[in-house]
Parts: sequence; structure tokens; C-alpha cells
Amino acid sequence: MEGIYKSFGTNQVLEGVNFEILGGEVHALMGENGAGKSTLMNILTGLHFSNQGTILIDGEEKKFSNPKEAEEFGVTFIHQEINTWPDMTVLDNLFIGKELSAYGLVKTKDMKRLAKAQFDKLDISIPLEKEAGLCSVGQQQMIEIAKALMTDAKIIIMDEPTAALTEKESEKLFEIIASLKVNGVSVVYISHRMEEIFRICDRVTVMRDGKCVDTMQISETCFEEVVRKMVGRELKDRFPPRQPEVGSVALEVKDFSRKGAFMDINFSIKTGEIVGFSGLMGAGRTEIMRAIFGIDAKDSGEILINGEQVWINNPSQAVKQGMGFVTEDRKTEGLILDFSVRENISLPSLFSFTSKGIINNTNEKEFVDLLIKRLTVKTETREINAGSLSGGNQRKVVIAKWIGLSTQILILDEPTRGVDVGAKREIYQLMNELTQRGVAIIMVSSELPEILGMSDRIVVVHEGKISGELTRKEATQEKIMTLATGGQ
Repeated sequence: MEGIYKSFGTNQVLEGVNFEILGGEVHALMGENGAGKSTLMNILTGLHFSNQGTILIDGEEKKFSNPKEAEEFGVTFIHQEINTWPDMTVLDNLFIGKELSAYGLVKTKDMKRLAKAQFDKLDISIPLEKEAGLCSVGQQQMIEIAKALMTDAKIIIMDEPTAALTEKESEKLFEIIASLKVNGVSVVYISHRMEEIFRICDRVTVMRDGKCVDTMQISETCFEEVVRKMVGRELKDRFPPRQPEVGSVALEVKDFSRKGAFMDINFSIKTGEIVGFSGLMGAGRTEIMRAIFGIDAKDSGEILINGEQVWINNPSQAVKQGMGFVTEDRKTEGLILDFSVRENISLPSLFSFTSKGIINNTNEKEFVDLLIKRLTVKTETREINAGSLSGGNQRKVVIAKWIGLSTQILILDEPTRGVDVGAKREIYQLMNELTQRGVAIIMVSSELPEILGMSDRIVVVHEGKISGELTRKEATQEKIMTLATGGQ
């Protein structure tokens, strides 16, 4: 890709970007959220058209008119934003638009055989007849990966492919990438997880503010240099130091159970404390949090806030008790994508700006602007649709609305999923500031460095039960993984 320019209205997104990938190469594409990485790849696959520049594949100029045409040519994009059809089966999602047929009849048996063979390669155990919408976010991501690998691709673009995956699923994906590389398939790997980049990639191209900053051999660079080029400044520590001032018990969960999801859950969290919830995908961490917040019903159990029993049967009741929930799935549960950034941030707090049914627009805008500035949300204006922001900035908007509500107990489910390294630190710093103000934070995370770097205590969940609890001092990756896999 040579001299690629792209603007959306007055917003210049790409400015003369050059990017190349060799045959059989795993090439990392890195940059902060909003740097232009996904836009560049969307231009390659025909989802967007560049204002200027050329694309050469095997030395010949090429311009795809849509992603389907790109895929037929051998260029496949596994998007960060999951594109499954929720009401269709897993099998239908795998073969949509590519159904096997003969004499006008769909060859379901052959499709099942091919799907099962691909699932076996990836160690996926999802029933093919299951509706995709009933699968977890991680399972849906594995379906998307399997679908891409079933094409005869020459170039596969992977945008944050492990963001929703367990460690085991990620390991299997890395094995697949290694075999693709041996067979001459090229992989563009977009990720904010430095450990992965330095483990599986050959080269890294860094983008910043719509421009290509540098391309380096992985063997000739280091974590600090890549971060410096991404953010344009030194990022000395990945995790800001924590000096928690822990107070009284803010939330206590007793004997919490929901059939088929979790059983006998008991834990507490104090004001000013961050309690990390770790475990493998499907262990029940998110299900526990959804029940606490009243999204899903529990079968039994009690919730105590500040020592008093409360009844929470829906999210409205949870909010009235001073709770907030930044959900794992920001697209369908965290945001109203076709509402503006302003509307999304102020929605839970509208009563603060309303008198006799009339909203004070000036106060609302000042409130929203303050939160946009504090969380460094990259947005052209507060009135732009939330759905047009990058994934990381959408995450910040979700966090902003709960902070604006002065939440006292905050549940963060994968708070930095799909967020760049600079923005991650900003979120961590914000978490520290909130706990300094006495907020109790429950953080569900699949990233062990994050769990170890930010948690004061760590609760590990295995198959719907708490398998152990570790203090910050005694916790190690090995101890967490032992508990997460059912060991002692």
C-alpha cells in the first residue's frame, strides 16, 4: 500500500501511509486507538475507498470494490467487532454466502464435516446447531476465526483476535498462525498485547495520528521503543503504582447461585479496593457480575451494601444502590451506537440536569465535555455518533457515563479489551483515582498481567465456583492458572 490518504468529511484519518507485507510473514500493525489501523485495512479489503494512493498485490495494482471480492481473491479480514448473525446457527454463520449445494439443495452433511474438521483444529467445542447469539463473546470470536481459516486465503488480517479468547484458545490460534506462515500465508496482526507481538510477529509497523511512524524488525526493537513510537512519549510503567487506602466493606455477596452458571459464590470488597476476578473463559465470571447487577436472575443468595441487605432484580435497582457496570460487550450492552457521545455519557445522569421535565443543555454539555477531556476520548465533537468512534474510545465513553453518575461500586468487565497501551494506562490511572475517592472496583479480566498489575486481591473462578483467593503479594501467573484450571 503506497501513499494512502483517507478522510471522512473534514476528519483526515490517513495521510500518505505506506505499508507492506511479505509472503509468509506475520506483520504487526500497531498504534493507539484512532491511529488509522483498521481504516487502512478496510481500504485494503474494499470496505472503504482511499482518496489517494495505490495497492499492489504480487506487483499488480489492485482495488477491491467490496470485502467479498477481496475474500474471493484471497484477502480475508477477521474484524475486532464480531460480525455473527445472532439468530442463525453456528453452521449457517460459517457458510453464509458460501453454502455448499448440488441441484439446488444445500449439502448440510458436507458443511458439517468441513466445519467439524476446522473446529477440531482449533479445539472448539461449540454445537453447530446452536444459535450464534447464545454463544459467549469469546466463542463468537472463535467462530469468526474458523470462518476465515476455511477460505483459501493468501493474506489474513486479524484485528485484536485474542481480545476475547482464553489463554488456551490463544495458544491454539498461535499454533495455527505458525502453520499458515509455513504454508506461505501472510498475516497482518493488529493487537495491543505486546507479549503477543514480540512472540509471534516478524516485523512491526507503528502508526500514529493517521501516519506511518516506522517499520522495524521485531528482533531489533523492544517494548519501550514500540510504545514510545506509538504514543510519541515515554511510557515508563505499564501499571501505575497503587497505594490503596482500604476502608469498610462496601459490597458483600453471600451464597450466590444460578443453575448452570455459578454456585455458592461468596466474596466481599471494601471501599478503595480493586478486586480482580480471574479465570478461563466460560468459568462464569461475567455471569456472576450480571446477576449481581440484576441483568440476569439468581436462584439464591444475598447482596449486602454497606452492611445492609438489598434486593436487586434489575439494573435500575442496582444503579439506585450506587452500582455501575461496564460490560464486556460495549456494542450491544454498553452503548446506544446511533446516539451521540453526549447522549451516551449523560443518559444515566439526566436527572441531574433536569428540572420540571426540562433538560438544562448548558450544564449537560459542560458535564460531558469535562468527562471527554478527563478520559481523553478522541472524538471530533461531542455530537458525533458513538458508533463512529474507535473501539478503545467507545470503551472510554462507557466508563465515562458511570463515572459521571458518581458510582460507588463499579464492575469493570474486561475494561481495557481492544484498548491501546497508552489508553490502558489512562484507564488504570483513572481506576486508581476512583479508589482514592473510596470507590470499590471489581475488575474481570482475561489478561493476567492486568490482573497482577492492578488488583489488591484476586478471586479465581473455575467452572462456576470460586477456586481460590490470592493477595497481591502472594499472586503469581502460575498460582492463578493453577486455580483457574481446577488445581490447588
